[in-house]
Amino acid sequence: MLPTVQALPILLTVASLWLVAAVTPGPNSVLIMRVSVGQRRIQALWAVAGVGVGTCIWGLSGFFGVHALFRAAPFLYWVFRLCGGVYLILFGLGLIWASLRPDGAPAGPEVKRPGLSPFQLGLATSLSNPKSALSVASLFAATMPSQAPLGLGLTTVALMVAISMTWYAFMAWLFTGQWIARMYRSVRREVDRLAGAVFIFFGARMVLDR
Repeated sequence: MLPTVQALPILLTVASLWLVAAVTPGPNSVLIMRVSVGQRRIQALWAVAGVGVGTCIWGLSGFFGVHALFRAAPFLYWVFRLCGGVYLILFGLGLIWASLRPDGAPAGPEVKRPGLSPFQLGLATSLSNPKSALSVASLFAATMPSQAPLGLGLTTVALMVAISMTWYAFMAWLFTGQWIARMYRSVRREVDRLAGAVFIFFGARMVLDR
């Protein structure tokens, strides 16, 4: 581990950059919002935990060189990106389809993926975007010294996970408020269609972006 006087600026830089990345709207944010307004707070927090585990996996992958793997075998990145994009598109289509059900059944992730818990949904959504791995790898490349100690890398990953989970837990707390829940019930179908469209947009961009 580097001395504290050397490690602290690195950790502060990573924290600043990752905070910006976490609060920028993306599939994770849309999922947490959707689960929060459609289900109970405990379920939203389980989705947050799933996203946190996904962040940890991408962080460790970035530190241990997944970027180099993708550069050595570009087809792996293409396959991973294609699978992730298709998942997001299907998830979005499922939300829209569920919102069109004439029987008034609740629309949401539980309708689209009855076999997936909120934790699994959060994990799958977090892992569906391989660009996260490249973002993390770029972050490490820009901030870490060459031959970075293992302790510094693990501390950095833990910091990233803490930032992500804190932000998404705040979103879960905010969007499970009583007044938001009441408002959501009145516009549930419109919210589901909008969320589905956003997921389709992210998935299509992931598939088509060169």
